[in-house]
Amino acid sequence: MILPVGDRALLVELGDIRTVMDWHAHLERRPLPGQVEVIAAANTVLIAFQSPGTARAARRAVAQLRPGKRRELAGKTVTIDVVYDGPDLPELAEHMGLSPEALIEQHSSQGWVAAFGGFAPGFTYCVADPAQGRGTPSPVGLPRQVPRRDNPRTAVPAGSVALAGPFSAVYPRQSPGGWQLIGRTNAPMWNPKGEDQGSPSLLSPGDQVRYRPVRGLVRVDTGPGAERSGDSEGAQSGGAADQPAGEEPDNGSRSAAVEILDPGLLSLLQDRGRPGYGDLGVTTSGACDRDSAWVANDVLGNPSSAAVIENIGGCTLQARADVVVCVTGALATVRTGRAGAARQLAASSPAGVGKTQAARAILLREGQVLRVEPWGQDAPGPGPGLRHYIAVRGGFRGHPILGSLSRDTLADLGPAPLSAGDTLGVGGAGALKPVGPPAVNPVAARAHACPEGPVVLRCVVGPRPDWFAPGEVERFAAMRWVVTPKSNRVGLRLALPGSPRPLQRAAGAELPSEGMVPGSVQVPPSGLPVVFLADHPVTGGYPVIATVIAEDMGLAGQLAPGDAVSFQLLPAEPVTEHTNPP
Repeated sequence: MILPVGDRALLVELGDIRTVMDWHAHLERRPLPGQVEVIAAANTVLIAFQSPGTARAARRAVAQLRPGKRRELAGKTVTIDVVYDGPDLPELAEHMGLSPEALIEQHSSQGWVAAFGGFAPGFTYCVADPAQGRGTPSPVGLPRQVPRRDNPRTAVPAGSVALAGPFSAVYPRQSPGGWQLIGRTNAPMWNPKGEDQGSPSLLSPGDQVRYRPVRGLVRVDTGPGAERSGDSEGAQSGGAADQPAGEEPDNGSRSAAVEILDPGLLSLLQDRGRPGYGDLGVTTSGACDRDSAWVANDVLGNPSSAAVIENIGGCTLQARADVVVCVTGALATVRTGRAGAARQLAASSPAGVGKTQAARAILLREGQVLRVEPWGQDAPGPGPGLRHYIAVRGGFRGHPILGSLSRDTLADLGPAPLSAGDTLGVGGAGALKPVGPPAVNPVAARAHACPEGPVVLRCVVGPRPDWFAPGEVERFAAMRWVVTPKSNRVGLRLALPGSPRPLQRAAGAELPSEGMVPGSVQVPPSGLPVVFLADHPVTGGYPVIATVIAEDMGLAGQLAPGDAVSFQLLPAEPVTEHTNPP
């Protein structure tokens, strides 16, 4: 089956991991027109496209696709040294009817293949390949369905070697997890600086993997503040991704800088994100409201990909040299002037701003301060929107990770959140366009178009409406949902005012993990939906009842706790049968 995922992606059901790997290898080698991402998962491949048009055009090609066998496209061979002393080894071996020594022998003598990435950067799901095993498998054998722990751990140590279902994997950094821990390794599973050598991930889909038993290892601590020693250099996965956001060494291309005086509740650098790394477990990330970020850059003559500050709660910046800035996004009062004497630039009441708050270029002289104050501080009630965007002519500079300055809050990847005292470099003006006239702030335009009532997000049903009880899709669209305070850049967590019945699943079965996109409306066992935003996980294991279209994701990214939201179901492309090869 070929299922629509919103208006820019397709989910292809393939039935087994071997076929998935064949498809993934083929699509990576020969991408379809407009293809921007291909995400392999347990039984499916998700293909994301540049536009609704390219997604529609690809349906026929996907239906007729017949990839060759992956063995013709095999990757490198990687050997991972393992100390088999995991806390779950004895109990798991007993559950499988084996001694711990026999389980170790089966895991280490079995050949494995890197199938797909997900959960976290560098976390690679490996499947057993009997054709690659050494010796004769036992009657119990691997692969088999290994149960997850009844009580997941809140902190699995970095380097833990684990089993779950038919998969084996290594946790690249400390994180929560429910897999069975059978050993540990100091192999550097994830090193963002390793992109210069081809890939930041030790394993890529298609690689052959061997687990080699060893008696001891140099212990690698990848927790915050860990010191690095010679043998463990490069093995850190968490700290290497978390770079300071401040200035980098002057290379002559920077013409100005700003200092953060007050970052507000949260200030992050964001740009177009990191497309193309999904098969390594890295989501695209980027600005939650790309429309607002793009408008700010357009007004200043920047490329649309220039980095901006994404802020919640207002912020204060000071120019270290003459700079030109633009503020868009959530409606705000903007003040400029000398520190301690900032004058009001925009009206402080909704009536004074009018229907369309302008996005305009603002000149800050050296030493001047820019203060962004959300409506609600000196105006009657909070205004529309949650996230402000501050752009500077030339774009903010910093330490890119995988080619981007975007902060991925789920993966803990990219420059750290901005703090008071941080300084940001500004790029040169060589390739810039002239500063443009004031433009319409997208948030103000949306507020004018929908002044009252819940925010309406347009979505396409599926890809998993059949996982819900009859009538639940219609009830999902008819309900008025409320954004909860637990929402963040990963997703909007929704609740129902009063005590209506949450959404009901059709069965209690678990859905194998499959690819996700921004806008996927995933429904966990609670029956309360989560709308994935920019920092969503690459794969997920709960059914997606609908997918918000890409054009409305900026609107979703501006929803604040307490905002009401409803969903409008759009006609979907029909489900397409895949033409299986003879």
